[in-house]
This record gives sequence, structure tokens and C-alpha cells, in this order.
Amino acid sequence: MSYRCAICAKKTQVGRSSKHHRGVAGKQWLKRAQVTKRTFKPNLQWANLDGVRLKVCAKCLKLIKNQNNKRTASSQDIKEEEKLSISS
Repeated sequence: MSYRCAICAKKTQVGRSSKHHRGVAGKQWLKRAQVTKRTFKPNLQWANLDGVRLKVCAKCLKLIKNQNNKRTASSQDIKEEEKLSISS
């Protein structure tokens, strides 16, 4: 299985890493910081969504949890309004 988010298809990217180093002034050119290739991987987590186990990035997982919290909060508000309307 590839290292990829099941929802947004975020995957491993290749970039360059470098150390922080002073500029080239003052004969620093020969001592400049090395730049090497490296990989940037997404923060993938296993999650059970509707009974299906998926690899999901942390950003998508956070969005899903927030949507579920909003749904439950709105349903609780509706239940409270119904109780108030019944009691009055």
C-alpha cells in the first residue's frame, strides 16, 4: 500500500534540506552549507470511518472530527428546543 492519504491523496514529496549558515561574504564560499535531497512525508494515521479502516492524513482526520462534532452539537440543540416546546 502506498504512503498516501485516502481522502485528499496527499503523498510523499521530495525536496532539499539545508543547514543554516552564514553568507558567502568573508571567504565563506568554501565552507557553505550543504544542500541534500530529502523526503517530506504526510502525517498519516489509521482511522475507522464508517466501519472501514483507512490511512488518513492528520489534516483530513481533524476536519472529519470537527464535522462530526458540529453535527452532534446541532442535533443536541434540536433536542433541547423540542423539550422546551413540549414543556411550554
